[in-house]
Amino acid sequence: MNTEKNGARGTVRSGSFDLGYCVEGEGKPALVIGSSIYYPRIFSANLRKSLKLVFVDHRGFVRPSGEVGASDYELDILLDDIERVRQHLGLGKIIIIGHSGHGYMALEYAKRYPQHVSHVVVICTGPNHSAELAEVKERHWQEAVCPERKAKLESDLALLPGEIAASPETRFVTYCVRMGARSWYDHAFDGASLWEGVHVNMAMFDRVFGEIFRDIDITKGLDALNVPVFLALGRFDYLVAPYWTWEPYRASFRDLTVRVFDRSSHAPQLEESDAFDAELLRWMRWREKAE
Repeated sequence: MNTEKNGARGTVRSGSFDLGYCVEGEGKPALVIGSSIYYPRIFSANLRKSLKLVFVDHRGFVRPSGEVGASDYELDILLDDIERVRQHLGLGKIIIIGHSGHGYMALEYAKRYPQHVSHVVVICTGPNHSAELAEVKERHWQEAVCPERKAKLESDLALLPGEIAASPETRFVTYCVRMGARSWYDHAFDGASLWEGVHVNMAMFDRVFGEIFRDIDITKGLDALNVPVFLALGRFDYLVAPYWTWEPYRASFRDLTVRVFDRSSHAPQLEESDAFDAELLRWMRWREKAE
């Protein structure tokens, strides 16, 4: 039983990290992996009428209070952190939601703790971060993108070296903002305000996003995962591999539903919130009836 009230904020201690959480909404609990500051800003108020959204930090969004090393950022430890928060909040079975690289965490958590997961939601995640798919992504960018979008990216990236030199500790946030032409359907959109107040622990991102997710094989264990998966992708997402690169992986899932959002890039939950919410909730009702 969930013992936390709607609107509650708090932390859960794990090693040298105080993992923040934020509970918003009513309904079935849906745990959103990532920053408890950033992610509440990109899911709709309407979705909170149907789901109790539990936004949870991972170690990449928390300042450690002591000495840590690479071993503190192994994937199994990050998954156990999620489980620690779930137990602390008394959530029972959850919907697990992961956006971008956090989609891998959602899938891997469901494989590790299937008894605690009713549904998996993966949003705008590439099949992996390999050099092969990076090449496909770049070719798609060169061949499919309008000159205006390319020019916007070029002008933004010209500012990046100076901004990183001036504030190296915020380089991940600076990079995300300057990659807006790859990340938003409206390539003129400025997402800087979404990142206000967000701390990024670069050691975690370098290890997990730069190495573990580069080499991850999501097909391992999928044959045993008997939990429905909803994969939401943006047709104009140029930050990860194109939506169609998922095709060879589809057969590895036991229960997969794919939705491609036509007026979205890397965040359909914000860019097409009405369509995203409707598709997600419709899928959940359909899967629950099928059980």
